[in-house]
Amino acid sequence: MSQTDSRASKLLTQHIDYYKLVRIVWSRWYWIAGCVFVSLVIARLYLWYTPESYSTTASLKFNENRSELSDLLKSSASYYDRTNKLQAEMFVIQSRQVILNAISRLDYKVSYFLKGRIRTTDIYPSVPFPIEVIRQDSINFYRGIFNITQKDAEHFELSWNYGNEHVEKTYRFGEAIKVPGIIFRIQSGSGSFSTYLFKFNTEEDFLGRVLGGLQMQEAAKSSNVLQLTQTDGNPRFASDVLNAILQEYVAFDKTAKSRSASQTIEFIEEQLAFLTNQVYRSGSALAQFKQQRNLVDFQTNTQLYVGKLTEQQSQKNLLEIQELAINQLEQQVRNNRDQVSLNFNLEGSVDPLLSGLIAQLNGLIIDRGKKLTQFNSNAQPVLDIDKQMAEIKRAITNNIRLARERDQKTLQYINSQINQVQQKLSGLPTAEKDFVNLQADFDINQKVFSYLSEKKLEAQISRAAVVPGASIIENAFTSYRLVSPLPGKIYTQFLLIGFLSGLGLIFLARMLNPYIYDKETVESLTTIPIIGIIRKFPSYIDKDNKQVLSLQKPKSIYAESVRSVRTNLSFLAAEKRSKVVCITSEVAGEGKSFVSINLASTLALIEKKVIVIGADLRVPKLHHTFENKNKIGLSTYLSDQHKIKDIIFPTGVENLDFIPSGPIPPNPAELLHSTQMKSLIRDLKKMYDFIILDTAPIGLVSDSIPIIRLAGVNLFVIRAGVSHYKAATVPDRLAMEYDLKNIAIVLNAFDENALHGRYYTTDYASSDYKDYYYYSDYSGSASYYSKYSGYGYYTNDDKPNWWQFWKRK
Repeated sequence: MSQTDSRASKLLTQHIDYYKLVRIVWSRWYWIAGCVFVSLVIARLYLWYTPESYSTTASLKFNENRSELSDLLKSSASYYDRTNKLQAEMFVIQSRQVILNAISRLDYKVSYFLKGRIRTTDIYPSVPFPIEVIRQDSINFYRGIFNITQKDAEHFELSWNYGNEHVEKTYRFGEAIKVPGIIFRIQSGSGSFSTYLFKFNTEEDFLGRVLGGLQMQEAAKSSNVLQLTQTDGNPRFASDVLNAILQEYVAFDKTAKSRSASQTIEFIEEQLAFLTNQVYRSGSALAQFKQQRNLVDFQTNTQLYVGKLTEQQSQKNLLEIQELAINQLEQQVRNNRDQVSLNFNLEGSVDPLLSGLIAQLNGLIIDRGKKLTQFNSNAQPVLDIDKQMAEIKRAITNNIRLARERDQKTLQYINSQINQVQQKLSGLPTAEKDFVNLQADFDINQKVFSYLSEKKLEAQISRAAVVPGASIIENAFTSYRLVSPLPGKIYTQFLLIGFLSGLGLIFLARMLNPYIYDKETVESLTTIPIIGIIRKFPSYIDKDNKQVLSLQKPKSIYAESVRSVRTNLSFLAAEKRSKVVCITSEVAGEGKSFVSINLASTLALIEKKVIVIGADLRVPKLHHTFENKNKIGLSTYLSDQHKIKDIIFPTGVENLDFIPSGPIPPNPAELLHSTQMKSLIRDLKKMYDFIILDTAPIGLVSDSIPIIRLAGVNLFVIRAGVSHYKAATVPDRLAMEYDLKNIAIVLNAFDENALHGRYYTTDYASSDYKDYYYYSDYSGSASYYSKYSGYGYYTNDDKPNWWQFWKRK
């Protein structure tokens, strides 16, 4: 047993065999083909049922120059200068107000669809049946789908669902139709006898559709050009709505830029309306006074008093007007979140810091609007901006308070100057005193009126100088270029998914497989050598294994695989004249009896005296193979009921005898552990060359342990496709626990199974197994060996393939 003793105590070296990997995949090519076929069918269905999307593009350039009219006013720069930031303008373009105004430019009130067998198609801008809305509630009206089918030249059928009720009626063209919230009539049009659908809309119904398909990006870095893309299932709608958005943005931008000047003009006009009457009344009073008193001229002191009083009172009136403007600004800041602006700056009295604070506030308002497109109002980013806005509003309010306090001090000073003049006027004659007051009142109103008129003219020139901050470079055009779904791309993706799914199934089946199928798997799990591989029996085997005794087809691959095990078994314990061979396995059903009978039969063929002992005293089966009644046998011998000569039976095969297990005893483990068992083995050694013991499964009961320790050779059977991975570790544990040097493995019922085979190949040259048993593993397919049948080495056991079967027919 030197060969067995010299084996190394570590696993064999293995490396990846890429050819085996290919064979694993190819062994289940039909799985991959099936998955690919299913994926392509799904791709086809996806293309059938998925609405098509088309895309169109347009370009918008942001201008940095202004109209030459702006050069007429230095103050206009304070109204309209701003930096064209693409991010801010992109937010403005997709704002709710701009999009809704753009939608209102389209024919949006009624949408028409053509009903198909698979999906419904939007046919905008076609109008198969013109619809006239007689009366419609602006909010609460029926928003469901109407089905319309023309029946003849004068009638059509209209149906719709209202709640749980299905309404279906026939109308004449031009007849008034009343549904909840709307009254309309349908005129005869170009619609055929196909089924059309239509629905009534508001601008808000298209808001999500437009925003969902709108995308914007900078055309090139630092180019100041914005490229807009609109994607929609209707290419005509996509181009029309994108052009409408461009037009509406340009108009909105111009309106927004002129808003400050418009507010200034409106404020000044309110003041001028009041001053016009004041100027008229003061002028009339002065003229009437002169006429009544017949006055022509006054002294120089009187004229001086008139000039001083006029100047002081004019400053006072201007301060009061500026107070009104500041109050209006403060109300804007406190009461809304819209952008705010200064109406106008009177003589530079407004603090420049206030203008900067207002610019910061407007920037935060824009940022807040952008954040609200991504977060709700309670999200932290929005709350942070709200906090910054609150701080800036407090700063603006504080600045306004300081300006108001400064103006109050100025006003107190002016009032004191006016009082001084009034005191000096008190010493004049009554006529001159009245004249001074009337003249000053007229001059004051006239001066303030002139000043406001001048400011109004400046604001009007500034508003006229406003030009749009952007210009349309390229309008959107109707493009029928399909962007989604792309058939080629979809088929490629689903083809790849199907292929990967097939591969996934293959490797999932391997991963979930708990069984051993080839010798490489065994060699990767145990250091115990494999004495040989027995091929799967080529024909049907009944439950008693009777066919193997017939020794059919001696030139078959199966018979040769058994001979290979027999040859290696002959070398084990070659120095001993008689060899005791114990055959066991982990569990039942792995082929112990099958291997025992085959080895015994092939050994008998080479004129070796062989006896087979049924040593499984718990579940005896071997006696069925030899057609023995099992009335007496090993159990009766071990219990001293019979002699050795009484329990040996001939099998009908020359040189092969058999000892049945006998009746099932109540204490099988004790009997097998008795001295009688040792005496039996000692006596049989004198009579036979090979003693083969078919024992109970070592993984279920411990009956086989005494026999294993008596045997000269222990064969552990692993059945391909039946034995679990853990079965390969049992021989190692036996050898370690009982210090066995004579244990080897037989891989039984091996059949080519590329799917579950290990994709590693054993490298014997680089391993430490110098005396590893040589045998052919017969891992090729049966068709591989059949090509040698013509040379006389093997007979052909192949079953005809399916194409050969039909060819024979």
